[in-house]
Amino acid sequence: MLKVLHFADAHIDIATYGKHDPITGLPVRVLDFLKALDTIVDTAISEKVDLVIFAGDAYKDRTPAPTFQREWGRRMMRLSAAGIPTILLVGNHDLSPATGRAHTLQEFATLAVPHIHIIDKPVFLKPADLEGLPVQVLGLPWIFRSGLMAALELSGEDPDQLNQQLENRISDVLTQWLDQLDPAIPAILTAHGSVQGAVYGNERAIMLGKDLILPGALVKDPRLDYVALGHIHKAQDVNLGNQPPVVYPGSIERVDFGEANDDKFFVLAEIKKGKTTYEFRKLQGRRFVDRSVKIETGEDLMEKVLAVLPPADQIKDSVFRLIVEYPRSLDAFLDEAAIRARCIETFDFHLLRRPHEEARLRLAADESIASLSPLKMLDLYWDTINQHPNESQALKELAATIIETAESGIPPEEN
Repeated sequence: MLKVLHFADAHIDIATYGKHDPITGLPVRVLDFLKALDTIVDTAISEKVDLVIFAGDAYKDRTPAPTFQREWGRRMMRLSAAGIPTILLVGNHDLSPATGRAHTLQEFATLAVPHIHIIDKPVFLKPADLEGLPVQVLGLPWIFRSGLMAALELSGEDPDQLNQQLENRISDVLTQWLDQLDPAIPAILTAHGSVQGAVYGNERAIMLGKDLILPGALVKDPRLDYVALGHIHKAQDVNLGNQPPVVYPGSIERVDFGEANDDKFFVLAEIKKGKTTYEFRKLQGRRFVDRSVKIETGEDLMEKVLAVLPPADQIKDSVFRLIVEYPRSLDAFLDEAAIRARCIETFDFHLLRRPHEEARLRLAADESIASLSPLKMLDLYWDTINQHPNESQALKELAATIIETAESGIPPEEN
């Protein structure tokens, strides 16, 4: 049995919300990501795991600031000092598309840091490559289309055909490796990319580059005992209830409001031939709370807005967003100071005001108000306010009666 800790999508340099910490000088949100990373490293050391697999995307920026590289390096050096073999897979946010540029994890290979193994190209690692661990690892980092196209001397004239050729080539390589596996030793596939059948969260907003899709049948091959994936931020097992587990642990912290309702995890797996078990270990990240309210009239405007705010204890220290939609004519009546006073204990508060214009009557170029009959003008008005067709028909009949009466001068009961 092999005990493996698997995590991915650290993105430790995301500092979208909040301020800087006066002691460290780091953005407080960066400290949130580092706290999650510390939890992962502490668990690997305290539970004496045999292998750590990081499945890509240490950073959000492909050229991270040296300060962020220092903080990542400190955590990886703790794993090295503990003597834990650690695989660092290069993800799309770690890799520059420019030929010859170093990736963000390059220094660990350059300095030959003990126990740290970098996978920056497709590779088949055997026990001798992993300090004698009884495991085989098929590694597939992020692959840029442009680089693979150049290597295979392919043109990009037909995108669909190109995609199929690239995916076929990757599948061929993985299939060859699967045929070479030693059936007596557990086998792990680790990849940074998308798998058929996986459910995306909101990470597409920060993705860099286009996906190559790994076939579901390939990653679910029964000769594999665990598939350690990265790239998709939503935690999931794409082969739930079956062997091998095909696992995305998700990102280690919430990136934005698209992940507000997603819990964050890393994975501890006990890997055996055909009998792998695993558990998602929950990370206590910063909460994101998202609320919205749509105001139609000015009556009790502020009461309606304040009514959607959660109790103070539910938004304390959270990143909180309130979206208010209202007619532009009510702009002056929205008391922003009162709203912010109710949200004073949040970590970061965002009020998104979305005033909208009243719908206006649109006439054809050859029409004028004077040229329209009263009933035609009423039809246009009802269309403008989105009046229900059934109601507008009844109103139209009533209006026709009133207009006819007014024009004839004869009350309806006398007609």
